[in-house]
Amino acid sequence: MIIAGSAAQKWLTVLRVERRAEMLTDVALKNLKPKEKPYKVTDRDGMYVLVSTTGTVSFRLDYRLNGRRETVVLGRYDKAGISLARARELCIDAKRMIREGRSPAFEKQRAKRRLLEAKSFGEFGEKWLTMAPMADSTRSMRRAIFERELLPAWRKRLLTEITPDELRAHCGAIVDRGAPATALHVRDIVKQIYGFAILHGEKVANPADEVGPSAIAHFTPRDRSLSPTEIRIMLKQLENVATLPTIRLGLKLILLTMVRKSELQDAVWDEIDFENAVWTIPKERMKRSKAHNVYLSRQALDIFIALKTCAGNSRYVLPSRYDADAPMSRATFNRVTYLVVEQAKKEGLPLEPFTVHDLRRTGSTLLNELGFNSDWIEKCLAHEEGRSSRGVYNKAEYEVQRRHMLQEWSNIVDAWVAGEKYAPVLIPPSMLLLAPDPAL
Repeated sequence: MIIAGSAAQKWLTVLRVERRAEMLTDVALKNLKPKEKPYKVTDRDGMYVLVSTTGTVSFRLDYRLNGRRETVVLGRYDKAGISLARARELCIDAKRMIREGRSPAFEKQRAKRRLLEAKSFGEFGEKWLTMAPMADSTRSMRRAIFERELLPAWRKRLLTEITPDELRAHCGAIVDRGAPATALHVRDIVKQIYGFAILHGEKVANPADEVGPSAIAHFTPRDRSLSPTEIRIMLKQLENVATLPTIRLGLKLILLTMVRKSELQDAVWDEIDFENAVWTIPKERMKRSKAHNVYLSRQALDIFIALKTCAGNSRYVLPSRYDADAPMSRATFNRVTYLVVEQAKKEGLPLEPFTVHDLRRTGSTLLNELGFNSDWIEKCLAHEEGRSSRGVYNKAEYEVQRRHMLQEWSNIVDAWVAGEKYAPVLIPPSMLLLAPDPAL
């Protein structure tokens, strides 16, 4: 049959009206009433709603895949469910899966299983802290930050629930309270926990990827080294601040031995050999996982004797004030350095702010300036040139030289405190000179 002109136009208009009449609307959905048996009402693109005998309305799609007839429930139509527009979007997504040879029903079941089996941020964080390779001192610091800054907020949150904006706001709050370094560590810990989870099969985006360190805080690289005058002021003011005698001795010991703060804070008496004047730090506590000998000057040995007298029965060189079975607080030395600087400012003395780590840098800088061999200094600092051929072939430990240099360094510091001059001897008189056997 051929329909011409205006008659054909009217016929197409009628078809469009009928098609629109067949499509569901929100008004039609709200007016659906339950019957004695479940019944269907069709929509476009093969989607339909099933009205149950209790009045529940659910969006569904029937399809065939690999010879099987399947049905996927797209969602319920109610306040806690999905809208008609959202159901149509899900229908289009489901039909795309079918074209790709995937079952929408199976994918939905898998998603539900993943949600039920999903582990919380707190659980993944604990696994990362236990299993990831890192130095013991680093693990201890990260655990403290994890338990204080992250667990209270996100212990039971799923990995999928933490967003970049939330992480950014969390770090911002830490910066606002005056702890930018902690905020950067929080971001880094979150990044590594998510990386660990992804490595172990979790399909989740890492929120820290969208929160760059520069968006949290900026730091000026530190190269602070105290001058001889500042060392004198620092040690004299240290005697006047309100702290325990053991803390004063500990700070001076860091200056004389150039060890890292954590290496002293976690030191135990089994590591100290008083007879041979050597402190052996085991590899488990060293940054580069290699045991390190610290040769003790007379002054350093006297400090250890004083600390042993104060430690009582504790196994720790610097036990906690409140628990002899635990090491001292991580923040104790930092607080004392602030007090020393404040005290010096009150008296109008030239002492700029410094950190505990700056004492280690001070020893290295001044010994180099005095003319001591840089290899001996690097060995004292437990630095290794692992990537260079020099680091591979230079296995010398320089025990005699290091003992001599650290004794000279202690003598120099004592002279500065007393306001005296001291001319160090750069080469130990007892050092053996290498020479070929004259008999050969």
